[in-house]
Amino acid sequence: MGDLSGVEAAWRELEARSDAPFFRSWTWVGCLAAERFADPVLARALRDGRLVGLALFNRHGGRWARRLSLGESGDPELDSPFVEHNGPLLAVGEGRAAELAILRAALALPGIAGLRLSGVEPSLLQAAREAGSVLAGLHERPAPRVRLDDLPAGEGAYLEALSANTRQQLRRSNRRYAAGGALAIERARSVPEALEWLDALIVLHGAAWRARGRPGAFASPFMVRFHQALVARGVPRDEVDLLRATAGGRVIGYLYNFRRGGHVCAYQSGFDYAVPDPYAKPGLTSHHLAIERARAAGDRTYDFLAGDDRYKRSLATGVETLAWAEAARPRSLLGLAARARRAASAVRPA
Repeated sequence: MGDLSGVEAAWRELEARSDAPFFRSWTWVGCLAAERFADPVLARALRDGRLVGLALFNRHGGRWARRLSLGESGDPELDSPFVEHNGPLLAVGEGRAAELAILRAALALPGIAGLRLSGVEPSLLQAAREAGSVLAGLHERPAPRVRLDDLPAGEGAYLEALSANTRQQLRRSNRRYAAGGALAIERARSVPEALEWLDALIVLHGAAWRARGRPGAFASPFMVRFHQALVARGVPRDEVDLLRATAGGRVIGYLYNFRRGGHVCAYQSGFDYAVPDPYAKPGLTSHHLAIERARAAGDRTYDFLAGDDRYKRSLATGVETLAWAEAARPRSLLGLAARARRAASAVRPA
């Protein structure tokens, strides 16, 4: 296909029959889609004539290494909005068969050397192997999370699930902030307010990262524009939350979270580190408030997404894995190179 006209209606209809995470919703996939998917390929899976699976790819690369990127453009600038929990959108009850149908159809397209699979669950990589591809450039990252539905009922159940050291740090941080006024967390009530809070988050986020000698996630102009558009799309659907944590009248920090079907994704943040107190930890306190808010709302999971940051490990009660890889056709140059590297590593002396 050469354009995306008509895709949204089909995607939203299937989305209503799916329990897929936010990153597979049209709110995310369709955001600035005309820019991100300049050469789109839409794969469909049907069962008895009914749509049960969709995946949007973008075609990119040179003649001998032409690829399809799943849910991404293949351009680093346009892919600066980091995708996670990526994969085909499937109807509830559909699994490996629909994934295989989509992957096989994509790999069979003329001139395609392979598929770029970013931020996918390991099960999709296994499906890619079953579809006949060779995996190259495999990289896995832990994704810490809190399983809220595994916590026992009662106040303080989340804190009791954490280590003694983390409990001590959290309680001490909360006390320090509460000395200046009651702790609270609130969600932006409108798109204009959410955009205002996003701007404030970007300022705090950038200042913290520049202090470490790095530009931060929002250094790319496209990244800022993408998320401004995403906020405008997602806030009215209750899929995007801009949260503000405060102590009295003082802002502790902002959280930018996604949510769908009880799965909350902690995507970005900006914290005020100006408080001259080493025991006041704005990130720990802000996330604690957000986790308790999600638990009270009946959400099932608070997902810190990929990365082995210390605060994620401290606040999480479990971990999953996300993967990045190329799924190459075996006889393509990409696939032959991957097989050669695999053979060389197999014979390399220990």
